[in-house]
Amino acid sequence: MTTALITGSTAGIGAAFARRLAAQGHNLVLVARDTKRLGEQATELHDLHGIEAEVLAADLSTEEGIASVERRLDDRTHPVDLLVNNAGFGNKGRYLEVSMADELTMLKVHIEAVLRLTSAATGSMRSRGRGGVINVASVAAFVPRGTYGASKAWVVQFTQGAARDLSGSGVRLMALCPGFVRTEFHERAGMGTDNIPGWMWLDADKLVATALADLARGKTVSVPDPRYKALMGVVKLTPRGLLGGVSSRTGRKYGPQ
Repeated sequence: MTTALITGSTAGIGAAFARRLAAQGHNLVLVARDTKRLGEQATELHDLHGIEAEVLAADLSTEEGIASVERRLDDRTHPVDLLVNNAGFGNKGRYLEVSMADELTMLKVHIEAVLRLTSAATGSMRSRGRGGVINVASVAAFVPRGTYGASKAWVVQFTQGAARDLSGSGVRLMALCPGFVRTEFHERAGMGTDNIPGWMWLDADKLVATALADLARGKTVSVPDPRYKALMGVVKLTPRGLLGGVSSRTGRKYGPQ
């Protein structure tokens, strides 16, 4: 049986990955900050699917937290075959309205943790000639708006570049770029969602099924829904200067309230 390590596993997209992979018979390493929720999740998935679910409580905004997950990924006696870098959050407010400390914390989770955990995982995977990494980004990566989008743009560019460098090694890397998904993301950031149209919401379980299929097909970027694929097609054709104004107005309409 193969083993998948999922960060931010107790809610939203991370929990959907855990459910799907457990149902497929994969053992899991579940990573999040809340020890109690991790234990409950591990017990439930073990009882439902008969898989082994290891828990690792870690705060990826801290050096200690990142290092603890790195050590688990470096364990060659209990190798991880799939890494899902899902942990992340958003800050409410525009640039200069958010404290520098909060901005840097987000960058540590979205960039430093992703870089270090991907590197720890792929080093071991390359030596075995197989493995995969899914780095959860966002469609926000493709529009010029805010530190959150900029950090997710880094995730996309880093993942594509690493995938190219590891081509032929047996290790696959993919950036997953969803749109709005009903998770705890907005609630934690204090963002209102009542103004977001119903058609823009994605189902986390369907999103994960598409993501895993795209990884198996060798894609390096996955936008897992036809609606958002169409929107990103328009984005590619829109001049960057105009796009900045459109994304700013859209952010005020559909962003934090």
